[in-house]
Amino acid sequence: QDAEVVRSRDPKRLAPCEVVVDVGGEYDPARHRYDHHQRSFKETMRSLRPDKPWTTKLSSAGLVYCHFGSQILAELLGQPEDSPVVTALYDKMYESFVEEIDAVDNGIAQAEGEPRYAVTTTLSARVARLNPRWNDPDQDTEVR
Repeated sequence: QDAEVVRSRDPKRLAPCEVVVDVGGEYDPARHRYDHHQRSFKETMRSLRPDKPWTTKLSSAGLVYCHFGSQILAELLGQPEDSPVVTALYDKMYESFVEEIDAVDNGIAQAEGEPRYAVTTTLSARVARLNPRWNDPDQDTEVR
């Protein structure tokens, strides 16, 4: 709750951070580095948790959820992490919310061929609207 959030791609600013998400070019859960932007990155929920069926390539959001989702849900619900309720909610939350974030962030199409409908507002799109455009002269990400 008292964590300082640092928005940067500067390796010197990231180095002392306790947790780095979606930047830094490395996935190393032992060091709390959760980036998926490496050509070699292929992790899925199933590859990291073989008891889970999902094979969508994880985004950084999915990595954080994979590693901490059960713990967070257990804390919020006041139940043990291995309780049936936590397990069911973890699975449902991934399947109906986080997997979409993973797929959209990794450019995985929702359908083969022509889509049946247009998706005009996703969580990813709403977050993207908060970022400055690539050619915006003011690149201050804190303003938005």
